[in-house]
Amino acid sequence: MVASLETRTAVKQILLDMIPHLDEKQRRILYGSAATVLGHGGIVFVNEVTGSARNTITSGMKEVAEPENTDAVSGSVESTRIRRPGAGRKTALEKNPLLNEKIEEIITQNGDTYGNPEKPLRWTTWSLRKIAGELLKSGIKVSQNIVSRALDALGYSKQQNQKMYQVGEQHPDRDAQFSFINQTSSEFLDKGEPVISIDTKKKENIGNFKNNGAEYRPVKDQRKVLNHDFPLPELGKVSPYGVYVLNNNTGFVNLGLSHDTPEFAGESVAQWWRCVGKHTFPDAKRLFITCDSGGSNGCRIWLWKHYVQELANETQMEIYVSHFPTGTSKWNKVEHRLFCYISKNWQGQPLIDVETVVNLIGSTTTEKGLSVICRVDENHYEPGKKITEEQKENLNIEFLGPNKKWNYIIRPNV
Repeated sequence: MVASLETRTAVKQILLDMIPHLDEKQRRILYGSAATVLGHGGIVFVNEVTGSARNTITSGMKEVAEPENTDAVSGSVESTRIRRPGAGRKTALEKNPLLNEKIEEIITQNGDTYGNPEKPLRWTTWSLRKIAGELLKSGIKVSQNIVSRALDALGYSKQQNQKMYQVGEQHPDRDAQFSFINQTSSEFLDKGEPVISIDTKKKENIGNFKNNGAEYRPVKDQRKVLNHDFPLPELGKVSPYGVYVLNNNTGFVNLGLSHDTPEFAGESVAQWWRCVGKHTFPDAKRLFITCDSGGSNGCRIWLWKHYVQELANETQMEIYVSHFPTGTSKWNKVEHRLFCYISKNWQGQPLIDVETVVNLIGSTTTEKGLSVICRVDENHYEPGKKITEEQKENLNIEFLGPNKKWNYIIRPNV
């Protein structure tokens, strides 16, 4: 029997009206009931109207024809189920029980898996596509998404390089110096005395140059930049000298337009004190500075010590200075609590002029409340200057700590 056009039209309307309000099991039964009522050609008609699979419609017809065999009618514990036990597509692991074992074997045998056996986190250098390709050679056909989920289950993740191994032999006073810095910092912080971490960020070219990273822009509206990275003499470079204050998670950047010299380093710390420090720590009698052992504020640079002496005379504070051991600059707080966030904030944006740099640095913030002040230093600093004997003799300096070249106190000259 073939249903009339009126019947088919009515059934179509019922299907379209009811489908949005039913769950999977109820829809299946409705499809089966409609196909049964329509008779010959009913399955094809319901399939065309609803888009459901034909085997789903035939399953519904069986449930309509034999209701005593359904869970809902039998009153079993499973009466609330939508699908029969075991129904639905099998997982990749059910189809291939050795999937995880095979993935582990592939990346282990090729020597591209790394990790600490004491930690659950591991990583591999192989791409998802490459692993999926190797699995296919073994007769296991899976997508890259399935490989990704399997790697997660096995404890693998993508990891960036981490600088850990020191080139050359470790300095015998390295650990003792770290302990000294930590102990001195804790003492100052407990007493509310300022502790700052200082360093110069790498020089940046000014101009419409490519800046690593990406920014959100309208589709197909990439920012156009120069096709080379040669400095433009008329625009020059900038040297951001950073001061990170451990006490209150604040940063100060003295943006130099000249050379990175000991005089520039000393002036940067002095500018921080004049602009911020003396207002934040009005009663401070001591200041603790941590910095690298090299560069313009290196432990062997006597001219740097001279400018610290000038600051001590100006502020009448005792200034404690500790240098990190050679090769350990990544532990300097200014690196991973200030400079890294500045780099993230301006990624993908050309540093077209000094004003842009100042604005990008000054707008750097973090969820933990970092705030940054940036000022432009237009002074010219002459490279190659040396400390005079008179200036050296005028240093009121005391060396201390586990390694005396790394730790000293400079007191005001009365």
